[in-house]
Amino acid sequence: MNRFKPYVQLWLMVSISLLSSSAQLWAQGPPPITLQQCQEQARANYPMVKQLDLIAKSLEYSLQNAAKGYLPQFQLMGQATYQSDVPNVPTGVPGVFKPMLDKDQYKVYAEMNQQVYDGGVIQRQKKVQEAGAVVDQSKIEVELFLLKDRVNQLFFGVLMIDEQLKQNAILQKDLQTALDKVKAMYKNGVALQNSVDVLEADLLKAKQKQTELQWGKESYMAMLAKFTGIHFDTQTQLIRPENAVAGNEVKRPELNVYRAQQELNKTQISLLQSRAMPKLNLFVQGGYAKPGFDFFKNDFVFYYIGGLRLNWNFGAYYTLGNDKKQINLQYNALQLQQETFLLNIQLAIEQQNRELNKYRELIGSDQNLVQLRKNISTRTMSLLENGVIQASDYVRELNAEDMARQNLAQHQIQLLWMEYNLKNSKGE
Repeated sequence: MNRFKPYVQLWLMVSISLLSSSAQLWAQGPPPITLQQCQEQARANYPMVKQLDLIAKSLEYSLQNAAKGYLPQFQLMGQATYQSDVPNVPTGVPGVFKPMLDKDQYKVYAEMNQQVYDGGVIQRQKKVQEAGAVVDQSKIEVELFLLKDRVNQLFFGVLMIDEQLKQNAILQKDLQTALDKVKAMYKNGVALQNSVDVLEADLLKAKQKQTELQWGKESYMAMLAKFTGIHFDTQTQLIRPENAVAGNEVKRPELNVYRAQQELNKTQISLLQSRAMPKLNLFVQGGYAKPGFDFFKNDFVFYYIGGLRLNWNFGAYYTLGNDKKQINLQYNALQLQQETFLLNIQLAIEQQNRELNKYRELIGSDQNLVQLRKNISTRTMSLLENGVIQASDYVRELNAEDMARQNLAQHQIQLLWMEYNLKNSKGE
């Protein structure tokens, strides 16, 4: 029995270690969530992202179909005719046989055509299809990029409420401390019941505000969960991101759409030019007909023929010039749209930079104001303890300090939010 004792002890140690680790993980709660995680999960969870795969698959099928234009083309045809007259073979030599053709004629044949030169139509068609797919993909990327702004609104909205909850907790703590002191003073006969009631009323008001904030946070978290597909609970914490510094270059996905559409216009012009070029085919035809190539044999015979066939449709040049001009007009319109978009983005960036400077200046004054309000409320508390002022006077100064702290926290979150808005405006 003793020989199993070391194994039993080892098993107990391992079990205790595993239980301890599990207890620690349970106590720690769910892992905190970052802004980047929310943005990535929102993109992966958004139904439109699946359309990128559909566009890629559709392009693959289109390119395969276009490439099949290089394969030999087969067709089977037949006809039966009756004509009012047939060729008459004149002969003035007596006793010479004069062939007579039947007025009913029949023909069944198969033909194979192999493209030798198509003027580059198939290659241009593939380029047009690829350029069109890039346009469609770029438009989807714009929608997915705009999703980041919606996620940011929810994420920073939660952070804003978290800061308000922190300040509310500080206010409740200060009110509870004052209430405990005033209750003690009331018992000693150096404070009025009205002072106790004032502090209790404001403490209840602060708790009501906490409830309101918590419900607001749950609503934001629920919407964020819908966007991201992440399960949030009451213990889930959102990590406050670091300050962001935007670059100088605008890299918005809308610019990729304009470039892709302009490239599509160029390929469309190339396709128009290719369609106006001559076409050269190799063909082989074989069939069964009456008559065959020999009109003097009025019987069913097999035949075949092969060669090269040149086809040049000059009618394509009638509209080629106007078609190219229409595409060039679209190209120029896209350039104007791109310039307008960049102008609006630059105006938005300038406005956001001004907002950033405003919040930086406000934060500096907020920090000074918080310290001043804290000093005032501390001195007011001392006056309340000495019976010099009423509880309502202390509550007024305490609320002013709370408002100063809330403004500081709000401006700090707004500054951070605006920094990320600026990054989004530049397409980063």
